[in-house]
Parts: sequence; structure tokens; C-alpha cells
Amino acid sequence: MTGLRWGILATGGIAHAFTHDLRTAGCTVTAVGSRRAESAERFAAEFRIPRWHGSYEELAADPEVDIVYVSTPHPMHAENAMMLLEHGKHVLIEKPFTLNAAEAAAIRDLARARGLLAMEAMWTRYLPHMIRIRELVASGALGEIRAVSADHTQLLTSDPEHRLNAMDLGGGALLDLGIYPISFAWDILGAPTSVVASARLGETGADTEVATIFTHASGALSTTLSSSRAAGSNTAHIVGTLARIDIDRVWYNATSFRLTAPDGTVLETYVSDIDGRGMQFEALAAERFIADGLRDSDVLPLDETVAIMGTLDEVRSQIGVTYPGENHHA
Repeated sequence: MTGLRWGILATGGIAHAFTHDLRTAGCTVTAVGSRRAESAERFAAEFRIPRWHGSYEELAADPEVDIVYVSTPHPMHAENAMMLLEHGKHVLIEKPFTLNAAEAAAIRDLARARGLLAMEAMWTRYLPHMIRIRELVASGALGEIRAVSADHTQLLTSDPEHRLNAMDLGGGALLDLGIYPISFAWDILGAPTSVVASARLGETGADTEVATIFTHASGALSTTLSSSRAAGSNTAHIVGTLARIDIDRVWYNATSFRLTAPDGTVLETYVSDIDGRGMQFEALAAERFIADGLRDSDVLPLDETVAIMGTLDEVRSQIGVTYPGENHHA
């Protein structure tokens, strides 16, 4: 263990899941910060965290903290992360990294200038089954990959005030859910060379369904479907000339997959066996990078995070979704 001291910025549901998994992995959680002192104090008591702060600024200034997990709604990520970097803290920023590529680039540039790690908390990429899948792809076991498909479809709230639907909170299925299958397509096939997107918008103007078709440099195609109003299979597939990989429900969580030959022969079965939700793997990776003197992730480099935000920008341009005040960052 590197002995890095974690701070948790904001105290919502995802912060609870992440902190639980940090504890599972034996990581050191030193402080929590919230906009409300009572919320920070309650969170600190729940997880036996020794220090709590009634503002994000106090957390950023805490000398007992080395790295901070940012779990506010996405429109606040850039401002929160820049403040933390200015205070010399490494940052692990919940996905989506920011609202758009311009904000993501600003974080990247500041982190590099300060010699600090800034990393997108796309925790799925660090899960053991995904590491094995990348090994199989790299080994040529699938032959030439022709297609990738994935969905992220959930029946969630239609409350217009909820962050999922509120435009001023970066609402919409794309940034909240679609980021997973789109990042997955990038992971397997690299940057798309063409992007086609279609969506259905809800009452507030936020996208409730979004579908994408990407062409990639190899000629391979990827398709994604995301919805916040209906629950689908939440599976993913990589289809090659020699074999295919079928990732079971829920594909972006720690789960199982099969490598299957064209004749139906199962060549490999992988079953995940982990404690917690699996968010500890990204945290342990961040600690490892810092201990090794690295200031970027080799699993999801910052340049790729920025470029994926650019892809999401292009999708939003095609489906007609912009956020209030967004032009101030462009």
C-alpha cells in the first residue's frame, strides 16, 4: 500500500459506493468535504473518517489529503478539480470527466503543469474481466474485429428536478449512461472516424434515449444504445472473424463473459469474484501510478478522456443538446 490519503468531495450515492470499496481494499480515507457541515459529519461518522469539512475549499486546503475523489454532478467537475489541482491534490474525477472536451482539456493542462495525476473514474476499464478481455483482443484470439455493440439502459426517474433530467445539472442519458458503452467502443476499436447519432428528448430537453453508430479506423463498426426510461439487457458484444466475446448482464459491472468460436464452441469462460462494487480497482490503479511516478493512466490516458468528451460533444451536436452557460467554456 502506498499510504496515499484519500479525500472524498461530495457525499451522494456514488461517494458512498466508492468509499465502501476503498475500505474494502484497505485504502486510507482521511477526510470528506460537503457544502453542508452536517452532511460531511454524517458521512464521516458512517465510514469512520477522522476529518470532515463543511466546504469543498476546506477539503482542498487540508494538508492531510493527497488525492481526492470528485463525485459532484458533472457540471461542477471542472471547477472542483481545478481548485483541487491548484491546491496540489491528485484527482480521480467521476465519469463523465466534465461536461465537454474544452473543460476536460483545461483539467488535463493544469494537471500536467502541476505535475499531478488527474484521472477519469471510468471504473469499468479497471475491472478484472475487462483486463482479461483486452488481453484476448490483443492476443488475436478474436481475429479481425468487425463489430462492437453495447447498451446501457435503465428505468430511472422522470422527475424534471432530478439531475438526470435537469439541464443545468448536465442531465441526459448520454453523459450519465452512454459514456459507458461509448468509452467501451473506444477501448476496443480506438477513436471513431465517423459518428452518427439519433436521440429522443424528454420534457426538459434532456436526452432520454440515444443511439450511436461509429465507424473506426479499421473499418469496424460499433453501435451503442442508452436509455434512462427503460431497462434493457445491458450486455455487450465484440464480434471477430475467429471468435466473439459476449459480456453478460451487467456488462459494465464485475461480471462474466464467454469467448465463443463461430461454430458455437465455448473457448473460454470468465467469472468475476470480487468484493463490493469493484470501484476499488480504479483507486488502486491511481495509487500505483502515483507510487511509480506516473502522472497519467495507461488504461485510460487523459488525452483519450479528452477525445472521448469530444465524441460526446459531437453526439450532442447531432441530437441538439446543449447545457446552460456551456459556451463560456468553449
